[in-house]
Amino acid sequence: MNGDARKTAEALTYLSGFGNEHSSEAVPGALPIGRNSPQRAPLGLYAEQLSGSAFTEPRAYNRRSWLYRIRPSAAHPAFARTDNGTLRTAPFTETAPDPNRLRWNPLPEPEPGTDFVRGLWTLGGNGDATQRTGTAVHLYHANSSMRRVFSDADGELLIVPERGGLLLRTEFGLLHAEPGHVALIPRGVRFRVELLDDVVRGYVCENYGAPFQLPELGPIGANGLANARDFRAPVAAYEDVEGPVEVVNKFCGNLWTATYDHSPLDVVAWHGTHLPYVYDLRRFNVLGSISYDHPDPSIFTVLTSPTDTPGLASVDCVVFAPRWLVGEDTFRPPYFHRNVMSEYMGLIEGAYDAKAEGFVPGGGSLHNMMSAHGPDRETFDRASAAELRPQKVDDGLAFMFETRWPVTLTAQAARAEHLQRAYDDVWQGLERHFGPLH
Repeated sequence: MNGDARKTAEALTYLSGFGNEHSSEAVPGALPIGRNSPQRAPLGLYAEQLSGSAFTEPRAYNRRSWLYRIRPSAAHPAFARTDNGTLRTAPFTETAPDPNRLRWNPLPEPEPGTDFVRGLWTLGGNGDATQRTGTAVHLYHANSSMRRVFSDADGELLIVPERGGLLLRTEFGLLHAEPGHVALIPRGVRFRVELLDDVVRGYVCENYGAPFQLPELGPIGANGLANARDFRAPVAAYEDVEGPVEVVNKFCGNLWTATYDHSPLDVVAWHGTHLPYVYDLRRFNVLGSISYDHPDPSIFTVLTSPTDTPGLASVDCVVFAPRWLVGEDTFRPPYFHRNVMSEYMGLIEGAYDAKAEGFVPGGGSLHNMMSAHGPDRETFDRASAAELRPQKVDDGLAFMFETRWPVTLTAQAARAEHLQRAYDDVWQGLERHFGPLH
C-alpha cells in the first residue's frame, strides 16, 4: 500500500503561488464560466461555497473557494461525539502556565493501527478555539494510513513532517509532504492522510486565529524570505465512492463522527483562495547580517497569523534553514535572550547550532515568555573561541512556532516520560569570566 501511495505522490503536479485565485478541474467542462452558481451546474454537479473568512472582510484577507462536487456537503447524517484520544484544545486549563525552560524527546513509537488522527498528541497552547484566538502545538506519530476523513472547524493545520512522507488527499486534490516540507490545511477542509513509509512522525501547529499569510517585507523590499511562487496548491482530483465512509469533525475542541454513504472528497472542480498548500522549507531565501551581529529570529519567518497589533503575531512559523554565517567579531549562534513572545522549537533533521546535544529530531523545546535561554555551555565555549571564517550552516533543519501568549501545557505533556527533567543542566557551568580592569 505504501508503494502505491508513493508512486501517486511522486507523480503529482501542482499549481503555483500562495494566496492566488486558483482554479482547477479534473474533468473538462466541470467549471462554470462567467458565474459561480448557475441554475444548473455543469455535469450535474452541485455548486458550494467554502468560506474561510467572513463575507465582508477586506479583499486582501478574504478567503473563499467555490467547489463543484458530486454531492453537496449538506448531504450527511448527524454527528455524534467520539473519543478525543490525546488531542486537546484551547482554552488549556489542565496545568498552570510554567515559566521553566522545558524540553522533550521524541514521542514513543505508536501503537499498532495508529492513524494520523489517533496519533495526534497535544503538547499545549493558548487562546480559545471558540473565540478564534491563539494556537495549539501538537505532535503526531502514526503507522497506519487513514481510511476515514478528517476536518478541523477550530483552525487551520500546519503539518511539519519529521520522519516519513505523507500523501494528503484533500477536497481540492492531493499533496505530497516529506520531511523538510510543511503542508497547510485550511480551516474546515476535509482530508485523509496516507503514509508513504511504515512509520511517520512530526509536528502540527493548529492556528485558531487569522489564516496564515506571508509576512510583510518592509525595508527588505519586494523579494526574500518565502517566495509566494514556491507554495504549491493541488490540482483537482476527486473520489467517486459510494459506500460507508467515516468522517471525523473537530469542533470546539471535541471530535465528532458520522458515517457518510459516500466519500466527501468528491470535488470535481474548484476555484478560489481558501486552499491547501505544500512548501519546501529548503527554498526559503535566508537573509541575514553581512557585517556583524546575529539578526533577530523574526528574519526567518515563513508564515504569520497577524493580530490587531501590527507585528505582534498570534503565531509565526519560523525556519532555520541552511545559510552562510559571515559576521565579523560576532558571536554567531543565537544569542542569550529573554523574549515577550513564547517559543516552541522542533528539529526536523541534523543538529541545531545553539544546542550541542539533547535537542534531537522529533523532539522539541518550549521557552515561554521572558524565560531566559540561549546556547548551552559547550556551544558558547566553542563559538567564543572559533576562528571567524565564512561558515556554511547546512547540517540541520529546525523550526519554531512563536506566539504572543504563553503556552500552557496539557497534563500529558507536563507528566510525559519523554520530558527531559534535567534540561536546565545545559546552562550549568557557564563560568564567570568577568575581570575588572585595574
